[in-house]
Amino acid sequence: MTGARAARSTIALKMLMAVTGIVFILFVLVHMYGNLKAFSGPVAYDEYAEHIRTIGEPMLPRTGLLWLIRAVLIVSLVVHVACALVLWRRKVRARTTKYVMRKSNRSTFSSHWMRWGGIALLLFVVWHLINFTIGKVNVSGGPTDDPYDLLVDSFSTWWLTLIYLLAMVALAMHLRHGTWSAAQTLGLTNNARARRNANVLGYVLAIAIAGGFSLVPVFVLFGVIS
Repeated sequence: MTGARAARSTIALKMLMAVTGIVFILFVLVHMYGNLKAFSGPVAYDEYAEHIRTIGEPMLPRTGLLWLIRAVLIVSLVVHVACALVLWRRKVRARTTKYVMRKSNRSTFSSHWMRWGGIALLLFVVWHLINFTIGKVNVSGGPTDDPYDLLVDSFSTWWLTLIYLLAMVALAMHLRHGTWSAAQTLGLTNNARARRNANVLGYVLAIAIAGGFSLVPVFVLFGVIS
């Protein structure tokens, strides 16, 4: 591959990562809002869980729109991970000295964490789906047919809540750096003000989303949500 073609290919891969990243940001925002329904009690939360399965009826079958959203998320995940792997391999091959790396003073911890944090988040998503969606595993041994009870039983277990909160730390760092990278790729950091705005947006999204997700397990663990 020529230098020009490689550069165009790299830009295309980064664009795909930016677009799929935005898809995930929109999804976790909506998902986080839905989780906060737990503060309104079991009826409101269970109604929300049922509502997302019936959106689009009768034009779509039950859970039809939900499966369309899942399909978009799965495709986005595959594209996002594949692009990240290709870009990482190119970066490794481009190093002139394999074991010597120059570190920028402006680099952040979250930027170095992106690769391993992404793997950690991927593993967490697999467990999260097993816990609440695919397998519906109740680690307390209770029923799994009621969304609210499953949520409370799960987060009443301290080690499961700890895993969830650690995943939220990884999510916050991924969101902060990912928002900045997406803005940079999309040409939205061309001046000092734009760079500042992109950086602030990254922090706002990271704190709002990861913080919002963390509220429910913490309040369940301490008995406020029961």
